[in-house]
Amino acid sequence: MGMRDKKRNQKRVLARRTAAPRAGEGKDFLPLEGGPGKKLRKVQEPEEPENTATVVYIGHIPHGFYEDEMQGFFKQFGDIKRLRIARNRKTGKSKHYGFIEFESPVVAKIVADEMNNYLLFEHTLQVSLVPTEKVHPKLWKGVRRGFIPIDRVAIERKRHNKDKTVEEHKKMVEGIVKRDEKRRKRIKAAGIDYECPALIGSIQPSAKKIKFDEV
Repeated sequence: MGMRDKKRNQKRVLARRTAAPRAGEGKDFLPLEGGPGKKLRKVQEPEEPENTATVVYIGHIPHGFYEDEMQGFFKQFGDIKRLRIARNRKTGKSKHYGFIEFESPVVAKIVADEMNNYLLFEHTLQVSLVPTEKVHPKLWKGVRRGFIPIDRVAIERKRHNKDKTVEEHKKMVEGIVKRDEKRRKRIKAAGIDYECPALIGSIQPSAKKIKFDEV
């Protein structure tokens, strides 16, 4: 085969490659998406719901950072409507978490975003928004009058000093006698030679019966 025949064959091959496909050919191939001349559809991202929460939860509150200190610190962000720190009912001590309600939901969102993981007196604050539907209806009950701790000592003093009935007094004396007997046994078991004094008033005189003469 000469050079002319080779060139002729090459031209035929190129002509076949560049020629349009015949009818029925190429049906097994699907067109590529996003090819030239085809507009891509815009993917619409879901819009974030509008924030309406105004209550902020604050955890890991350090000791000494109470209502007045918290009011003075957080009012720099915006107007505060209400504020409350959870406290122990018996002792009145802080439980190291609380809630703040701001006038504006925008301010509440800023506080939740900026103050979360904020280091305050070696405590890392945990701050987050509380959705409106999750705010407990009794959350702000009694917040205006402040916290009034229960005086357990006065209650116990009143209970101890109240007038007792005969049965209550008898029961009290029996308990004292039982505890004294256990104390004597422990002293004796320890090998200590000690004579415990007798309890005064442990033996109550029995009530006298009064007989009336028949007329």
